[in-house]
Amino acid sequence: QVQLVESGGGLVQPGGSLRLSCATSGFTFSNYVMSWYRQAPEKERELVASITRGSTNYADSVKGRFTISRDNAKNTAYLQMNSLKPEDTAAYYCNARHVFGGAHYWGQGTQVTVSS
Repeated sequence: QVQLVESGGGLVQPGGSLRLSCATSGFTFSNYVMSWYRQAPEKERELVASITRGSTNYADSVKGRFTISRDNAKNTAYLQMNSLKPEDTAAYYCNARHVFGGAHYWGQGTQVTVSS
């Protein structure tokens, strides 16, 4: 049974930091591209960052502030978010996609709210 469980969301002031985690099970983690997406109210879901075995990719809006990483031994992906802005407020979703395409899984999401 495939599971992706996000944690680490919450309420933070502008300029603050949060670290999201995505704990996975039920598939061969190292064979999957791990990504973080976010969706704000009344907006489309957008890709925030992704990580393959050897490279990372970021949306322009988070470059220099967010860092995606993965621990293949723990089957877990992370998103370190620094210098948070109100416009980062959204539900954040973890996604796993097989490196050769096909299999594709989502977590249930974790809410991040940036507000003073």
